Amino acid sequence: MPAPFLAAEWRSLAMLNYEVDPTLLAPLVPKGTELDRYNSRTYISLVGFRFERTRVRGLWIPFHSDFDEVNLRFYVRRTVGTEVRRGVVFIREVVPRWAIAAVARSVYGERYVALAMRHRISGPVSEGGRTTVKYAWRVAGRWAELDLECEGKPTRPAEGSIEQFIAEHCWGYAAQPNGGTLEYRVEHEPWRVWRSTQARFTGDCASLYGPELAGLLKPAPDSALLAEGSAVLVYPGTTVVSSE
Repeated sequence: MPAPFLAAEWRSLAMLNYEVDPTLLAPLVPKGTELDRYNSRTYISLVGFRFERTRVRGLWIPFHSDFDEVNLRFYVRRTVGTEVRRGVVFIREVVPRWAIAAVARSVYGERYVALAMRHRISGPVSEGGRTTVKYAWRVAGRWAELDLECEGKPTRPAEGSIEQFIAEHCWGYAAQPNGGTLEYRVEHEPWRVWRSTQARFTGDCASLYGPELAGLLKPAPDSALLAEGSAVLVYPGTTVVSSE
Protein backbone atom coordinates (compact mmCIF):
# COMPACT_ATOMS: atom_id res chain seq x y z
CA MET A 1 0.00 0.00 0.00
CA PRO A 2 1.35 3.47 -0.83
CA ALA A 3 2.21 5.96 1.88
CA PRO A 4 -0.75 7.98 3.19
CA PHE A 5 -1.42 11.32 1.57
CA LEU A 6 -2.90 12.72 4.76
CA ALA A 7 -2.63 11.81 8.44
CA ALA A 8 -4.80 13.50 11.05
CA GLU A 9 -7.16 13.02 13.93
CA TRP A 10 -10.88 13.32 13.34
CA ARG A 11 -12.67 14.21 16.57
CA SER A 12 -16.21 14.90 17.82
CA LEU A 13 -18.04 13.80 14.68
CA ALA A 14 -21.66 14.96 14.92
CA MET A 15 -23.76 13.08 12.35
CA LEU A 16 -27.35 14.03 11.50
CA ASN A 17 -28.98 11.46 9.21
CA TYR A 18 -31.96 11.94 6.89
CA GLU A 19 -33.84 9.38 4.83
CA VAL A 20 -33.96 10.39 1.17
CA ASP A 21 -35.65 9.25 -2.02
CA PRO A 22 -32.86 7.40 -3.88
CA THR A 23 -33.91 8.98 -7.19
CA LEU A 24 -32.58 12.32 -5.89
CA LEU A 25 -29.12 10.81 -5.45
CA ALA A 26 -29.00 8.70 -8.61
CA PRO A 27 -27.43 11.47 -10.77
CA LEU A 28 -24.65 11.87 -8.16
CA VAL A 29 -23.63 8.20 -7.87
CA PRO A 30 -20.09 7.76 -9.29
CA LYS A 31 -19.72 5.24 -12.10
CA GLY A 32 -18.77 1.78 -10.89
CA THR A 33 -20.61 2.19 -7.55
CA GLU A 34 -24.19 1.74 -6.39
CA LEU A 35 -26.21 3.23 -3.56
CA ASP A 36 -25.71 1.53 -0.21
CA ARG A 37 -28.85 1.15 1.92
CA TYR A 38 -29.67 0.43 5.53
CA ASN A 39 -32.78 -1.74 5.95
CA SER A 40 -33.75 -0.81 2.37
CA ARG A 41 -33.56 2.89 3.23
CA THR A 42 -31.27 5.46 1.64
CA TYR A 43 -29.66 8.15 3.77
CA ILE A 44 -27.76 11.38 3.50
CA SER A 45 -25.76 12.65 6.49
CA LEU A 46 -24.81 16.14 7.56
CA VAL A 47 -21.52 15.71 9.42
CA GLY A 48 -19.52 18.22 11.42
CA PHE A 49 -16.15 17.38 12.98
CA ARG A 50 -12.71 18.57 13.96
CA PHE A 51 -9.52 17.98 11.99
CA GLU A 52 -6.57 17.98 14.43
CA ARG A 53 -2.80 17.36 14.10
CA THR A 54 -3.09 17.26 10.33
CA ARG A 55 -0.07 16.31 8.21
CA VAL A 56 0.09 16.26 4.40
CA ARG A 57 2.75 13.90 3.03
CA GLY A 58 4.15 13.87 6.57
CA LEU A 59 4.49 17.66 6.70
CA TRP A 60 2.87 19.98 9.21
CA ILE A 61 1.59 23.16 7.56
CA PRO A 62 1.38 26.20 9.87
CA PHE A 63 -2.17 27.43 10.60
CA HIS A 64 -3.66 24.51 8.62
CA SER A 65 -3.40 21.59 11.03
CA ASP A 66 -6.46 22.15 13.26
CA PHE A 67 -9.77 23.19 11.69
CA ASP A 68 -13.46 22.37 11.32
CA GLU A 69 -15.18 20.55 8.47
CA VAL A 70 -18.86 20.13 7.70
CA ASN A 71 -19.92 17.86 4.86
CA LEU A 72 -23.09 16.52 3.30
CA ARG A 73 -22.60 12.94 2.15
CA PHE A 74 -24.33 9.73 1.09
CA TYR A 75 -23.37 6.06 1.01
CA VAL A 76 -22.33 3.74 -1.82
CA ARG A 77 -20.73 0.35 -2.34
CA ARG A 78 -18.42 -1.15 -4.92
CA THR A 79 -17.83 -4.88 -5.42
CA VAL A 80 -14.27 -5.99 -6.20
CA GLY A 81 -14.19 -9.77 -6.66
CA THR A 82 -15.68 -11.14 -3.45
CA GLU A 83 -15.00 -7.94 -1.49
CA VAL A 84 -17.71 -5.35 -0.94
CA ARG A 85 -16.19 -1.92 -0.39
CA ARG A 86 -18.55 0.40 1.45
CA GLY A 87 -17.84 4.07 0.95
CA VAL A 88 -19.08 7.63 1.03
CA VAL A 89 -19.66 10.24 -1.64
CA PHE A 90 -19.48 13.89 -0.65
CA ILE A 91 -22.07 16.25 -2.06
CA ARG A 92 -20.28 19.28 -0.61
CA GLU A 93 -17.51 19.81 1.95
CA VAL A 94 -16.97 23.05 3.85
CA VAL A 95 -13.68 24.08 5.49
CA PRO A 96 -12.55 27.49 6.78
CA ARG A 97 -9.41 27.98 4.65
CA TRP A 98 -9.19 28.30 0.87
CA ALA A 99 -5.83 26.49 0.65
CA ILE A 100 -7.33 23.34 2.23
CA ALA A 101 -10.26 23.45 -0.17
CA ALA A 102 -7.97 24.00 -3.17
CA VAL A 103 -5.73 21.03 -2.32
CA ALA A 104 -8.70 18.69 -1.83
CA ARG A 105 -10.26 19.76 -5.12
CA SER A 106 -6.97 19.30 -6.95
CA VAL A 107 -5.91 15.95 -5.48
CA TYR A 108 -9.25 14.13 -5.11
CA GLY A 109 -11.67 16.13 -7.24
CA GLU A 110 -13.88 16.64 -4.19
CA ARG A 111 -16.39 19.48 -3.98
CA TYR A 112 -14.77 21.61 -1.27
CA VAL A 113 -15.56 25.26 -0.55
CA ALA A 114 -14.05 27.65 1.99
CA LEU A 115 -16.46 29.51 4.28
CA ALA A 116 -16.29 31.17 7.67
CA MET A 117 -16.78 28.53 10.38
CA ARG A 118 -16.93 28.19 14.15
CA HIS A 119 -17.55 25.45 16.71
CA ARG A 120 -18.30 24.90 20.36
CA ILE A 121 -17.77 21.62 22.23
CA SER A 122 -18.60 21.44 25.93
CA GLY A 123 -18.83 18.66 28.45
CA PRO A 124 -16.74 15.62 29.32
CA VAL A 125 -17.02 14.08 25.81
CA SER A 126 -15.59 10.61 26.55
CA GLU A 127 -15.74 10.48 30.35
CA GLY A 128 -19.52 10.37 30.73
CA GLY A 129 -22.03 13.06 31.59
CA ARG A 130 -23.62 15.55 29.20
CA THR A 131 -21.88 16.70 26.03
CA THR A 132 -22.98 19.40 23.59
CA VAL A 133 -21.45 19.94 20.16
CA LYS A 134 -22.13 22.74 17.71
CA TYR A 135 -20.68 23.42 14.26
CA ALA A 136 -21.64 26.55 12.29
CA TRP A 137 -20.79 27.82 8.82
CA ARG A 138 -21.71 31.10 7.14
CA VAL A 139 -23.68 30.75 3.90
CA ALA A 140 -24.91 33.72 1.86
CA GLY A 141 -24.38 36.08 4.78
CA ARG A 142 -26.15 33.94 7.42
CA TRP A 143 -25.04 31.26 9.86
CA ALA A 144 -26.20 27.66 9.46
CA GLU A 145 -25.78 25.45 12.53
CA LEU A 146 -25.57 21.78 13.40
CA ASP A 147 -26.30 21.11 17.09
CA LEU A 148 -26.16 17.82 18.99
CA GLU A 149 -26.43 16.75 22.62
CA CYS A 150 -25.70 13.38 24.21
CA GLU A 151 -25.20 11.83 27.64
CA GLY A 152 -23.24 8.99 29.20
CA LYS A 153 -20.20 7.17 27.88
CA PRO A 154 -19.56 6.13 24.27
CA THR A 155 -19.84 2.48 23.22
CA ARG A 156 -19.05 0.43 20.14
CA PRO A 157 -22.01 0.38 17.76
CA ALA A 158 -24.10 -2.77 17.89
CA GLU A 159 -23.63 -5.15 14.96
CA GLY A 160 -26.16 -4.31 12.27
CA SER A 161 -27.21 -1.01 13.87
CA ILE A 162 -27.71 2.23 11.98
CA GLU A 163 -24.85 3.70 14.04
CA GLN A 164 -22.52 1.06 12.64
CA PHE A 165 -23.79 1.67 9.10
CA ILE A 166 -23.25 5.42 9.30
CA ALA A 167 -19.88 5.39 11.07
CA GLU A 168 -18.05 2.51 9.39
CA HIS A 169 -17.52 3.22 5.71
CA CYS A 170 -13.82 2.96 4.88
CA TRP A 171 -13.69 4.15 1.27
CA GLY A 172 -14.24 7.44 -0.49
CA TYR A 173 -15.52 7.78 -4.06
CA ALA A 174 -15.43 10.93 -6.13
CA ALA A 175 -16.87 11.43 -9.59
CA GLN A 176 -14.30 13.22 -11.74
CA PRO A 177 -14.95 16.07 -14.19
CA ASN A 178 -13.98 13.79 -17.10
CA GLY A 179 -16.63 11.22 -16.14
CA GLY A 180 -14.33 8.79 -14.34
CA THR A 181 -14.37 7.69 -10.69
CA LEU A 182 -11.61 8.05 -8.11
CA GLU A 183 -11.45 5.61 -5.18
CA TYR A 184 -9.42 6.19 -2.02
CA ARG A 185 -9.09 4.33 1.26
CA VAL A 186 -9.69 5.90 4.68
CA GLU A 187 -8.19 3.92 7.56
CA HIS A 188 -9.12 4.25 11.23
CA GLU A 189 -10.04 2.10 14.19
CA PRO A 190 -13.74 1.45 14.86
CA TRP A 191 -15.24 4.46 16.62
CA ARG A 192 -17.15 4.54 19.86
CA VAL A 193 -20.42 6.46 19.54
CA TRP A 194 -23.25 8.01 21.50
CA ARG A 195 -26.86 8.17 20.39
CA SER A 196 -27.97 11.76 20.63
CA THR A 197 -30.57 12.91 23.10
CA GLN A 198 -31.25 15.98 20.95
CA ALA A 199 -30.06 17.06 17.51
CA ARG A 200 -31.10 19.71 15.04
CA PHE A 201 -30.08 21.70 11.98
CA THR A 202 -30.94 25.36 11.47
CA GLY A 203 -30.22 27.51 8.45
CA ASP A 204 -30.74 27.88 4.71
CA CYS A 205 -28.20 25.95 2.61
CA ALA A 206 -30.03 25.96 -0.73
CA SER A 207 -27.17 27.86 -2.37
CA LEU A 208 -24.69 25.26 -1.08
CA TYR A 209 -26.49 21.94 -1.63
CA GLY A 210 -29.24 22.85 -4.09
CA PRO A 211 -32.88 23.41 -3.15
CA GLU A 212 -34.00 19.76 -3.27
CA LEU A 213 -31.31 18.34 -1.01
CA ALA A 214 -31.24 21.37 1.26
CA GLY A 215 -34.99 20.99 1.68
CA LEU A 216 -34.45 17.56 3.24
CA LEU A 217 -32.43 18.99 6.12
CA LYS A 218 -35.33 19.30 8.53
CA PRO A 219 -34.67 20.63 12.03
CA ALA A 220 -35.14 17.13 13.49
CA PRO A 221 -33.13 14.41 11.70
CA ASP A 222 -34.37 10.81 11.35
CA SER A 223 -31.41 9.71 13.50
CA ALA A 224 -28.29 11.28 14.96
CA LEU A 225 -25.12 10.22 16.70
CA LEU A 226 -21.82 11.55 17.96
CA ALA A 227 -18.67 9.57 17.15
CA GLU A 228 -15.65 9.96 19.39
CA GLY A 229 -13.20 9.78 16.48
CA SER A 230 -9.57 8.66 16.24
CA ALA A 231 -6.38 8.97 14.26
CA VAL A 232 -7.07 8.65 10.53
CA LEU A 233 -4.99 7.89 7.43
CA VAL A 234 -6.22 8.92 3.97
CA TYR A 235 -4.45 7.26 1.06
CA PRO A 236 -3.88 8.53 -2.48
CA GLY A 237 -6.72 7.96 -4.91
CA THR A 238 -6.83 5.46 -7.77
CA THR A 239 -8.95 5.77 -10.90
CA VAL A 240 -11.28 2.77 -10.89
CA VAL A 241 -13.54 3.84 -13.75
CA SER A 242 -12.03 5.80 -16.64
CA SER A 243 -13.88 8.37 -18.70
CA GLU A 244 -15.73 6.94 -21.69
